[in-house]
Amino acid sequence: MSDIDVSQLMSQMRTMAAAARTGDAAIGGAADSREFADALTHAINHVNKTQTIAANMATAYELGDANVNISELMIALQKANISFQAMLQVRNKLVAAYQEVMSLQI
Repeated sequence: MSDIDVSQLMSQMRTMAAAARTGDAAIGGAADSREFADALTHAINHVNKTQTIAANMATAYELGDANVNISELMIALQKANISFQAMLQVRNKLVAAYQEVMSLQI
């Protein structure tokens, strides 16, 4: 249903959090951060794609396109909303993690 692998994303976030707590530099390497950045970029692009599809379907429905079914439109709008809300929660967790790291004393 979704191209976003939430379990993999959460696993990576937990691994990074554990590495930050223990100070393990080997886990938080450049390759891991690149994979995380790629996963985050892919997730953002997926959210953008679902919102664009829903907006295009809504515009077509408003213009009277007979090929757009109201139930499919509502499902597309809900998918866009849910994916945006999920991305918003990920952003909130990332901001909280950043604030926690910045508050650590060296």
